[in-house]
Amino acid sequence: MSDSYVLRDGAPDAETLLRLRGAAGLTTYSIEQARRGATHALFGVTAWHRENVVGIGRIIGDGGYFFTVTDVAIDPAHQGKGVGRMVIARLTDWLGANAPKPSFVSLFTDEAKPPLYEKFGFRVCGPEDTAMVWNRDAR
Repeated sequence: MSDSYVLRDGAPDAETLLRLRGAAGLTTYSIEQARRGATHALFGVTAWHRENVVGIGRIIGDGGYFFTVTDVAIDPAHQGKGVGRMVIARLTDWLGANAPKPSFVSLFTDEAKPPLYEKFGFRVCGPEDTAMVWNRDAR
């Protein structure tokens, strides 16, 4: 079937990570940064269509109580076909099986309103939360 997708556990390599982040309109980094980051994932998943990786997602963190869902990127030609939902479902399944209770799981998105993530239990941080980020470029 031409529209079938297969998920494979394992973090994407640096080149695939940069290619899909760029295609999806996310910030890209140097190849050196991507190589270093790709080797330090706690868990990752790739979505395949035929012989091509068309979607990715990773979980990074300390493995004890801090986890971050990151690098969720889907090739635009494959967006709207359930690939992102498959990737997030696999990542949250892994978290459910591997993140001890209690744990802190964060996710940052470039979208102003991320309805896909909300369907999987993520919520936008509100005034009751103390969410901050340190941006290396800001200094």
